[in-house]
Amino acid sequence: MEFNHKNLPTDPGELQLLVLKLQQELQSKDARLNFLEEQFRLAQQKQFGKSAEGHPGQDELFNEAEVEVETEKFEPEEVVQDIKPARKKPVRKPLPTDLLREVVTHDINAADKVCNCCGGDLHLMGEEKSEKLEFVPAQVKVIEHVRLKYSCRACDKHSTQVKIHIAPVPASPIPKGIATGSLLSQIITSKWRC
Repeated sequence: MEFNHKNLPTDPGELQLLVLKLQQELQSKDARLNFLEEQFRLAQQKQFGKSAEGHPGQDELFNEAEVEVETEKFEPEEVVQDIKPARKKPVRKPLPTDLLREVVTHDINAADKVCNCCGGDLHLMGEEKSEKLEFVPAQVKVIEHVRLKYSCRACDKHSTQVKIHIAPVPASPIPKGIATGSLLSQIITSKWRC
């Protein structure tokens, strides 16, 4: 039953019972509201909060080494350590020996060949070598084909007709052209790379 200012009971006892009833309903609704808010917070925490990506007992799976260390009893030993750790200078593998090589020697100025401390002449004590790769662009060269001709001297002296024998023309991808197969392949591959 809904109450308003017109249908409220006038008896003080009934009013007290009504207030107590309403207070109990309010408390039960507050408890329900608190429960739902807590469920909402837990759901948000589960979805958006930090998650423990482990399972119970997971940290005990791989502790065999620790267990073995704990079971063994070590006696302290004196350990002598080097003060300077041994460091190896990095060494690069030499470049292949079949590559074309050019040696360039770099020297210091004559004025720098004097000792800064005592003024004496410096002497050559060694050298350091390093290798670098340099790209030489494609080279174009002319291949001159020399075809030898032969004729008969006897026919040349006695006959009006002289037969000349000549070596055959080497095979070419383009007849009577000046490009070789390697030049044509370079032109084709450079066109396709662009």
